[in-house]
Amino acid sequence: MYNSLYFDEVFTDIQEAKIWYKEQKEGLEVEFAFEIEKAIKKVLKMPTAYSPRYKKVRIAHPKTFPYNIHFYIDEKHKTVVFTAIVYNKRHSKLAMSRI
Repeated sequence: MYNSLYFDEVFTDIQEAKIWYKEQKEGLEVEFAFEIEKAIKKVLKMPTAYSPRYKKVRIAHPKTFPYNIHFYIDEKHKTVVFTAIVYNKRHSKLAMSRI
């Protein structure tokens, strides 16, 4: 399994989404966080299963929420670097601008 690193903005991305989901329905933010965590664990087990999309960045998706998890692989250090977790209808320039 690979190690993980996160851009600081990833934590903000998750927090903002959790706040939004909590406003929609109490407890939905917990389900969202759980699905994101499951998707990240899957990425860490097999990051090369995801094809590069732009600038070596790959995108994974949680099973039940419309979000994109942007990451790249640092093979030298056996590390997956997560750059953004954004709503999939949001313009991808936000995630791309972090690279």
